[in-house]
Amino acid sequence: MDPKTWPQITRLVGWLDENAGDLTERERILLRTLKITEEAGEVAEAVHGAMGGNPRKGASHTWSDVEKELCDVIVTAFVALASVNPEGGEKAFDARLQHLVDRVLPSVSEG
Repeated sequence: MDPKTWPQITRLVGWLDENAGDLTERERILLRTLKITEEAGEVAEAVHGAMGGNPRKGASHTWSDVEKELCDVIVTAFVALASVNPEGGEKAFDARLQHLVDRVLPSVSEG
């Protein structure tokens, strides 16, 4: 991961916190977590459009649109993670990614 990524995520969380109005911390975490689902829906819509899945709309999106929407999902998930674990979100992500890689790669190399 680019060393600037997590500081940028932290800045986004700070901005969101400053503009959260009267929301409690718990409400902010809930809404940021739910936002992941909203963004994932936009990925689905973009894939559908890139594949021309709706005859009425035709090819309404491109694969570049899909890439952008996937990036939005990733950023949104990082913001949610940093909101849940402000001091250790980055380490939690790194540890989980390593766990997943370790779980998958040995079985691939054995085949």
